[in-house]
Amino acid sequence: MKLMPASTAPAVQQKPIRSPWLTVILAWLVPGAGHFLLGKRGRALIIFACVIIAFAVGALMRGPMFQPTTTGDVLSRLIQTAGFVGDLAAGLLYFIAVGLGYWPADEPTHMSDYGSKFLVAAGVINILAMVDACEIATRQKD
Repeated sequence: MKLMPASTAPAVQQKPIRSPWLTVILAWLVPGAGHFLLGKRGRALIIFACVIIAFAVGALMRGPMFQPTTTGDVLSRLIQTAGFVGDLAAGLLYFIAVGLGYWPADEPTHMSDYGSKFLVAAGVINILAMVDACEIATRQKD
């Protein structure tokens, strides 16, 4: 019995389970929807709950949303832009909150500062979930 060396073994290309683009877009808009589409219902529920709770805590703490700015030094612009991307990554939660008029003033209090961090954390959790859903859709992981 002869074994073929690993370098000459034919590479088996497996098709994605679902369209990675559809999975990522759904995962961005509704946290956990990408995993739900892929049949990972437990993960979908955990992601949905984590993002919703983090966003709700941030909003209840009256955390301000970040806005990209063109004024100030480079570090301030970088922080504002990255914070904005983090807020926007929460998907429909961001658009619903802004659409309902949620835009508290940036106050120098501990509560609003922590609130803004919770809002960004909700988006960062959703970004990680989007990457995970994409990897599952392309069969890079289970």
